[in-house]
Amino acid sequence: MLVEVKIGALIMDPNTNSPIVVLKGIDSETVLPIWVGAFEANAIALEIEKIVPQRPMTHDLLRNLIVECGLRASRVIVTDLLENTFYAQIELLDSNDERVSMDARPSDAIALALRLDCPIYVNQKVLDLSAASAADKPKGDDEELPSAEDWPDLIG
Repeated sequence: MLVEVKIGALIMDPNTNSPIVVLKGIDSETVLPIWVGAFEANAIALEIEKIVPQRPMTHDLLRNLIVECGLRASRVIVTDLLENTFYAQIELLDSNDERVSMDARPSDAIALALRLDCPIYVNQKVLDLSAASAADKPKGDDEELPSAEDWPDLIG
């Protein structure tokens, strides 16, 4: 089962100073934090803020290539969580509505989804694995993430 999500927040992990994209369920209380790289977080933030760089960034170039090749974005899916690494697929449709899927890092897939205005989904298995992983992790004062209610809604 797939759960449709949106970007709920883009925050910094106070312990590691790493950016976190917080995905929130559109029709559910689902919350999924995904730690991303600084460059990918910047690409996501630029698109959310609708800031147009002077020259195309990598995700802009990829969007342009997809459009010029006659493909349309169908959806992005966070498909798996293996050994603390998230996996995603970008699904495109060609001119005959044939599906073309590409493996991607979730951060790149999300940055591209924003540029192509396509929905983002998370496989329920990923949500279950993430919840189980968080429950299994030993909690110390310096490692504990704030609860979902405490995360700021930096992005509507």
